Amino acid sequence: MAIISNATTIADAGAFSVSLGSMVHIKTLTASSSSTLSFVHGTDGVVLDSTYPIYVFKFINIHPSGTADVFSVNFRDGGSDYDAVKTSTSFRAYHTESDGAASLDYLTGYDLAQATSIQWLTGSLGNDNDQCAVGTLHLFNPSSTTFVKHFIYRGVQSFNDDGELDFFVAGYCNTTAAIDGVQFTMSAGTMDSGKIKLYGIKDS
Repeated sequence: MAIISNATTIADAGAFSVSLGSMVHIKTLTASSSSTLSFVHGTDGVVLDSTYPIYVFKFINIHPSGTADVFSVNFRDGGSDYDAVKTSTSFRAYHTESDGAASLDYLTGYDLAQATSIQWLTGSLGNDNDQCAVGTLHLFNPSSTTFVKHFIYRGVQSFNDDGELDFFVAGYCNTTAAIDGVQFTMSAGTMDSGKIKLYGIKDS
């Protein structure tokens, strides 16, 4: 069997292949008044090992139950606790609907220095019916037992003072143990609704 276009043979049997793409969907979790959403390697089809060198989490319309809640992440490096040691940095840009305030600033209260606590990913979220947060978190080579595990977050949100906030977070889990679990929470209250999708990125 051959593929022919305009009387020209493009490919014949055994010579044609179609790329399936470099990003592979692994798992989607849907929030419904959820206190946590956790992706654990080997559980419910979740893969967080050397299968992929890069893992990507997509956050879609994350809506909190309470106002001024902050969306956060933490990592598990063995055992059952999400308490991997992290060092990170954060900054933001924002602008209010009223045009009364705008800023670009570094957030010393959001960065971590060898801390096991959660990493904040957003500012104070609004919980009006039309407010939410969206974004992307990259986690690099979580199965490495040689190097630290870097992560990068970029997201936007409607914040509780009615405006747009653009958020940037980067850091690393300062451990040579493999990261085998990633958990998302709110600083208070729950994730009323929204989805988190996990993808793996192939080497080629």
